Amino acid sequence: MRIATTEGKLSEPITGLPEVNAKGQGGLLGLRVDPDFATNRMVYWVFSEQRPGGTLTSVAKGKLSADEKKIEGATVIYRATPEYDGTLHYGGRILIDKEGNLLVSTGERSDLATRPQAQDLKSGLGKIVRITKDGKPAAGNPFAGNADARPELYSYGHRNVQGLAFHPVTGDLWETEFGPRGGDELNRVEPGKNYGWPTITYGLEYSGKKIGDSIQQKAGLEQPVYYWDPVLSPSGMTFYTGTDIPEWKNNLFISGLSSTHIARLVIENNKVVGEELILPKEGQRFRDITQGNDGALYTVTDQGRLYRIAKK
Repeated sequence: MRIATTEGKLSEPITGLPEVNAKGQGGLLGLRVDPDFATNRMVYWVFSEQRPGGTLTSVAKGKLSADEKKIEGATVIYRATPEYDGTLHYGGRILIDKEGNLLVSTGERSDLATRPQAQDLKSGLGKIVRITKDGKPAAGNPFAGNADARPELYSYGHRNVQGLAFHPVTGDLWETEFGPRGGDELNRVEPGKNYGWPTITYGLEYSGKKIGDSIQQKAGLEQPVYYWDPVLSPSGMTFYTGTDIPEWKNNLFISGLSSTHIARLVIENNKVVGEELILPKEGQRFRDITQGNDGALYTVTDQGRLYRIAKK
């Protein structure tokens, strides 16, 4: 974890974090500062953690020191169990809702052995969970009181969610998740709904084989608002709320990995009505994107670049 200034200056690594298993697709996955960060200095992050039975997606919190060099009192507050001996599909994005709860995405860990757990309400894999800042199930969750489900679950049937954002006007939760070979999805997430993986999908195995019964729709399972084939490989995303570029107002910006561009989506009445490719000639795997306090968009790449996108 480091701090980058708006001029692009990078700090030394921040110390005090729990150990991260960075093998495969693991690492520090998502980060969010508290809405009251200016006074409480609290930071929340998601990471891949090694445990006795394997790895899993974990959520931690801590206080950034006054000199910005270390995290004080780092504590793991939630673990998306069960553990699994693998290094893929951790999910790992995090938001803070208007009630002050954390929304966190988890992956289903990719393998055939774990995929069905995306449909299992007693598993933490392949889900979006809603928890308090202490890691407890948040009040008002859709499965509260259901003995056959985990009380922290918000939605399920996800593959590998690496994009989470609230719509600035409606307040709705939107997510992007990786499909397999084809079928990357954009979803508007509603509490308690099932988003279908691996029962339905618009993709194939990487080998070209069919997945399950190879169906794209089924009663009771949600359809994506939009999907990509060929894929975008959608990672982090954000809605634009700046004022410098009025034509971008409330547009959704999604960082693309294998597609090596940022997708700008125009959304009207919960449907995608336009798509534009941003920075397609840079040849970068865009990992995450956010809007700074200055109104500009900032995007980071797997190759270690940080871009500022703003009006000339």
